[in-house]
Amino acid sequence: MTPEQCELLGTLQKDAFSYYTYQTNPANGLVRDKSQDEWPASIAAVGLALASYPVGVERGYMTREAAAQLTLATLRFFATAPHGPEPDATGHKGFYYHFLDMKSGRRALESELSSVDSAFLLAGMLTAAMYFQWETAEEEEIRSLADALYRNADWQWMQNGAAAVSHGWTPEKGFLRYRWHGYDEALLLYLLGLGSPSHPLPAASYRAWASTYKWKKLYGIEFLYAGPLFIHQLSHVWIDFRGIRDNFMRQHDLDYFENSRRATLVQQQYAIRNPRGFAHYDEYCWGITASDGPGPKKLKIDGIKRVFHDYIARGVPFGPDDGTLAPWAVVASLPFAPEIVLPTIQNYERMDLEATWAYGYKSSFNPTFPAQPKHEHGWVSSYNYGLNQGPIVLMIENHRSGMLWALMRQCPYLVTGLRRAEFSGGWLD
Repeated sequence: MTPEQCELLGTLQKDAFSYYTYQTNPANGLVRDKSQDEWPASIAAVGLALASYPVGVERGYMTREAAAQLTLATLRFFATAPHGPEPDATGHKGFYYHFLDMKSGRRALESELSSVDSAFLLAGMLTAAMYFQWETAEEEEIRSLADALYRNADWQWMQNGAAAVSHGWTPEKGFLRYRWHGYDEALLLYLLGLGSPSHPLPAASYRAWASTYKWKKLYGIEFLYAGPLFIHQLSHVWIDFRGIRDNFMRQHDLDYFENSRRATLVQQQYAIRNPRGFAHYDEYCWGITASDGPGPKKLKIDGIKRVFHDYIARGVPFGPDDGTLAPWAVVASLPFAPEIVLPTIQNYERMDLEATWAYGYKSSFNPTFPAQPKHEHGWVSSYNYGLNQGPIVLMIENHRSGMLWALMRQCPYLVTGLRRAEFSGGWLD
């Protein structure tokens, strides 16, 4: 990297980390889902924050003492929060509601008990346990609480009688009708579930999930397909997939890291081809994922009928795609394809995207949408999201030092999960 690129990454990382400084309740560690007043916390954002605090210590954004105190406040909250089938609890069966009230910590927005968001939360807790290894009372308590909270998750209950894991549960309607099938962000969920010493998923659960994978060839690139970019990133925040393979990847002589690289290249190729004719898509302007958007709205622009969405999982090349791009998602692909990510980040810096905010990039923008007042690059989201900020912090760090990957390679539960999913090779051997 050039000195200019190193400086740019350092600024992006520090700005993204500051979200957790200002959007976290220090009394309970809950992190606001998005930067909107009175908005609830997201448990996935809490998990990413817990994983980010060690980076904050090592990069000088906060002291180790402050990070330990905030981490301990978070773990103590989840250890003592109301837990049970009541509709206003914080969690049930070792899983937690997707959204929680920032102050009380109880269920918000009538949300579901989310299996995958709970996995992100638990991954953050395990990160804390691996980092805070000093023989002090505080750090010993962090390790003890994180271990107990991970062991509480009843993964077998979340299967609801079938092999694949349910998306979640509500006290009003029971288990959700959807299960985790096909390649998606649930890779981390299955590996944590397989590694549990108390309520482990059976190996057949992972096989049922992987049996629904879709292998595709797009723009001459063969890879395990998923349309939104975040799917190829979130599990990689914690797990170093370089050189380790499960049965599926062995059959294709590939690993999940290289697969994410190929998915990143497909994103760029889609933008270069720009089949739907959206404004500004090109070699250095791409990044389509789950993100905020300017809709819902239908407009005719330059004689073309356009449908714009609000928050939705966008993907390539099959859509949905409404011209909305997410700069944060480009940054989160940095370890996979730095040769195309770094020039794209530099391009976004040169663009007048009003990106110099308290927390760095806003979540997304849409240059096709006719924003008012008129802006050269169209609509720009009003918000930052806790789920976006963490991947910026952590994937920049994984690219720079491999810090989080190194920590989690030492996590016995994750190693057990990988082995039970029949991963082998690389650092596992």
